[in-house]
Amino acid sequence: MLSVFVFILIIALFVLYLSVFVVSQQKVAIIERLGKFNRVVAAGLHIRIPFLESVVAKLSLKVHQLNVEVETKTKDNVFVNIMVSVQFHVLDDKVYDAYYKLTDPIAQIKSFIFDVVRAQVPLQILDDVFTTKDDIAHAVRNELSSVMNSFGYAIVQTLVTDIHPNENVKAAMNEINTAQRLRIAATEKAEADKILRVKAAEAEAEAAILHGQGVAGQRQAILDGFSHTIESLKSHSGIDDTNKVLDMVLLIQYLDTIKDIGSSSKGHVIFVPHSPSNIGDIAAQIRDGILHGEYAKDAIKK
Repeated sequence: MLSVFVFILIIALFVLYLSVFVVSQQKVAIIERLGKFNRVVAAGLHIRIPFLESVVAKLSLKVHQLNVEVETKTKDNVFVNIMVSVQFHVLDDKVYDAYYKLTDPIAQIKSFIFDVVRAQVPLQILDDVFTTKDDIAHAVRNELSSVMNSFGYAIVQTLVTDIHPNENVKAAMNEINTAQRLRIAATEKAEADKILRVKAAEAEAEAAILHGQGVAGQRQAILDGFSHTIESLKSHSGIDDTNKVLDMVLLIQYLDTIKDIGSSSKGHVIFVPHSPSNIGDIAAQIRDGILHGEYAKDAIKK
């Protein structure tokens, strides 16, 4: 009797073992009865009918990430490798579809990613691919969401995480960028040199004008001084003849000049006509120059 009781106890424990099962958190179990779908059970302790019901699968409800590398060609015939990351999970209310409608959901998602990326990228040049990567990711998400939702999967997010052209292409792009920057730098340098040259020319022109004005002012001051001296001598000496007064002024200037040359330690030897007649000739030349200048001044005023 004892052996029979032990046998029955063992059988009961075995049946209980086959009847009880546990589903972990964030998972669901699919139960089939005699090969036909029966129900979906959530996390916790559950009982099934031994030999009639079986747990055929346990699906995770967590968000999964799938990384897919797609090789394609741009509009300007450059081959690039694009890394697309897709985040997805099984919908709670569509566990049946997620398990029974697709034999390989990962392969299905990859196929759609390849299809969308290879339809979008060939329409753009390489530079635009870098700037519109968000548009590519958005197109992948829209395509996957509309299709995979009917199969029990929700697409959380899609990201284009990397765009990797050939190394030779990247080197060429860097060279182009460097050349553009050097050209801009050369243009800016040439413009700066131009500004410096223009400013220097303007400064020279202004300096020449000021120098001319200074020389003209100096000569005018000399003439005014001579006129004032002549008038002063005429008033003090009582000589009315302007020519005689001018001869006297020139003689004084001439003697002062000879004195300065002789008294200077750095003076040089010069040869000048030194006779009364020659002095008279010099005076006549200066006097004629002054008179011509006065005539010209009067003509300008008229």
